Amino acid sequence: MNMPSLKIGGHISELPIIQGGMGVGISLSGLSSAVANEGGIGVIAAAMPGIHEPDIATDPNRANIRVLKREIRKARALSHGILGVNIMVALTNFADMVHTSIEEGIDIIFAGAGLPLDLPRYLPDGSKTSLVPIVSSGRAAMILCKKWLSRFDYLPDGFVVEGPKAGGHIGFKSEQIEDPAFSLEHLVTDVIDAVKPFEDKKSTRIPVISAGGIYTGEDIHRFLELGAAGVQMGTRFVATHECDADEGFKQVYVDATKEDMVIIKSPVGLPGRAVQNRFLEEVRQGKRKPFKCPYHCIKTCNRETSPYCIAIALGNARKGKFNRGFAFAGKNAYRVKEIISVKELMDSLQEEYFAALAGDVEAMLPSPSPRRDLTMPARAIG
Repeated sequence: MNMPSLKIGGHISELPIIQGGMGVGISLSGLSSAVANEGGIGVIAAAMPGIHEPDIATDPNRANIRVLKREIRKARALSHGILGVNIMVALTNFADMVHTSIEEGIDIIFAGAGLPLDLPRYLPDGSKTSLVPIVSSGRAAMILCKKWLSRFDYLPDGFVVEGPKAGGHIGFKSEQIEDPAFSLEHLVTDVIDAVKPFEDKKSTRIPVISAGGIYTGEDIHRFLELGAAGVQMGTRFVATHECDADEGFKQVYVDATKEDMVIIKSPVGLPGRAVQNRFLEEVRQGKRKPFKCPYHCIKTCNRETSPYCIAIALGNARKGKFNRGFAFAGKNAYRVKEIISVKELMDSLQEEYFAALAGDVEAMLPSPSPRRDLTMPARAIG
């Protein structure tokens, strides 16, 4: 017995598991190729992949394009599976990252942190790259379907629905993060309902993928039962040997407690979920971290009033330098207890999925008929 496959455009993943794209060098060719080789969809993040290049300060766009090309090619050489690139719409070099990914023949582009209203226009004729927006509401999914159909006669090849338990930048207001009305379960069914009329109109299927707080195989089973076609997981893949971050970055997850999972106000103008440390505590106390910004990487970042540069902070953390940075993480990061291989993680997720599935099957079976206790004498007749 196998887990259900996941079809996105012309690409069929053996397992319904997408590794979330984690920017500033956390998910590059090492992690993405390992996930793809285990039957999932591996994802390279296009947010500042060139952060440690020697020319990043003098020519950041060229450095980022060069590294993205390099990482896609390395992942292709290491993997026989499906590979994607995660590109934030809020990136100032969004168009360049999209062009580069398509030119390199990436299988799927995942686009979030804003609505990618014009994404299909980048596709040349004959391109095999599939387009999957990341949304947080049925309304956003409906807007994209309408816009893409009217302007490009193209429907999204899928949607990732990211809930408020995700790590990193969160597309919710602070008061919505713990509101049950914005639970992932609610959001997923909202998006499934929103895309159904478009599926019916074009006689096609738009897979909806759950993301944000997915931790176990039991979680995967639950969301597939709810109607999702697959799941996206980021946090679980950080604590793997193949993750492209420094070992010190991974150890922060292992050492974290539930109380360490905090919501911060990011310089880019969004709430974010991270692991508390001294750097963030000093920022909370109002201490500025002086910096010069040569990157201009996020459209919404106010460089004049920001207490620190988020690209520099995340780049430092990626190298294990937490006195000058911090780690983004999902709400369940504190549950990580050890660093394992991608294969071990994928195997355990499948085992947990099938255990949950077996439990469901057992619950649906009729109860056995009560048997007469043969040790008791039969009631006399007459």
